[in-house]
Amino acid sequence: MNTLIRAVRPWGQALSDVTLVAGEAGGKITAVEPHNPARVVPDGVTVVEGRGRLLLPSFSDVHVHLDSTRIGLPFREHTGGPGVWTMMMNDRLNWRNAEVPLQDRVNDTLGRMIARGTTRVRSYAQVDVDCKLERFDAIAAAKENFAGQASVDIIAFPQAGLLLEEGTVELMEEALKAGANVMGGIDPCTLDRDPVKHLDIVFGLAEKYQVPIDIHLHEPGELGVFSTDLVLERTKALGMQGKVTMSHAYQLGSVNEATTRRLIDAFAELDVSLASVAPSAAGQLPIPLLTEAGVRLGLGEDGQRDYWSPYGNTDMLDRTWQLAFTHGFRKDQLIEHCLAIATIGGASILDPGATRLKDTSHRPGVEVGGPAELLLVDGETVASTVMDRGKDRTVIHAGRVVADQLELV
Repeated sequence: MNTLIRAVRPWGQALSDVTLVAGEAGGKITAVEPHNPARVVPDGVTVVEGRGRLLLPSFSDVHVHLDSTRIGLPFREHTGGPGVWTMMMNDRLNWRNAEVPLQDRVNDTLGRMIARGTTRVRSYAQVDVDCKLERFDAIAAAKENFAGQASVDIIAFPQAGLLLEEGTVELMEEALKAGANVMGGIDPCTLDRDPVKHLDIVFGLAEKYQVPIDIHLHEPGELGVFSTDLVLERTKALGMQGKVTMSHAYQLGSVNEATTRRLIDAFAELDVSLASVAPSAAGQLPIPLLTEAGVRLGLGEDGQRDYWSPYGNTDMLDRTWQLAFTHGFRKDQLIEHCLAIATIGGASILDPGATRLKDTSHRPGVEVGGPAELLLVDGETVASTVMDRGKDRTVIHAGRVVADQLELV
């Protein structure tokens, strides 16, 4: 099935007509031509009216916790305390008692994400002795339910650590057998307090089931650098280049300039990617330096109005604004680059063979041969769209319209 998107501006450039072809293996862009108001549309071609809107790649949310969401539920007072373990226990105390069942919450949140322009998702699924595979099962069911509207990867995630509660490792392996396609880890030093054994398990299960790795790292300063160096050593020793992502890792740039440069070079050499949730923390690795070095960087919503935090609203355009704001970007090129990170940057984490961002001016994703994962949105320029977060949106997955005007089709 072919689709013609008429009168759109790819990345804010000249008015164009864009042709897509849909297919079981995913849709492709087959033509990008100057807009022709007199163009004759062949029979059988679906027409999407661009109306002069921007044409952008769709969003890739590479760090989201679908299983803890409270999107759509009544706003509640935040009851979490400081620290990962305390926050995790607060979640454990409350997650079963929400106003609607977990499956409904996960489905509703994923549907809202798609309607706002996210068609590529990597979600954590908490696995521990409390929930066992219940939270994984909810995300797996949502993945199947929305298979025609978005692609979803699932991280088997040991939010409570791997070593603190007997039976956790066995449950993690069950999740990988059941279809989780990423192995998760978290704070090897501060949570499990045994980084060698923690990483032995993470890398061992990833190797056994041939899946990539995503490591949550909240550890500060030099301790975070220490854990990161252990991850880098194992990545190199086991030949897992291109298969490891460091998530959060928001203080790796806080030690000194030499350490910052060394880590960026190591990430580039070993093809270790980074996933940010646009925190306000100081000491983050500089985005322009990461991009110039060739490090893959993506963006995610993290938890969404859940028992960890009242922030998050399913809209990656809002989170793109936050990324630009927290890094102090004012120049249009850098604001636009944040949108490229939220779209193509994340897509290259999900698929290391996909197009990668070359520099802060690179705007791929809407050219012939590219995947038909697209978003039409109103705005004068790309930067103004990030500032205004337009609502006139049409979302395309695998060459087909899956949402329009913030509603699923």
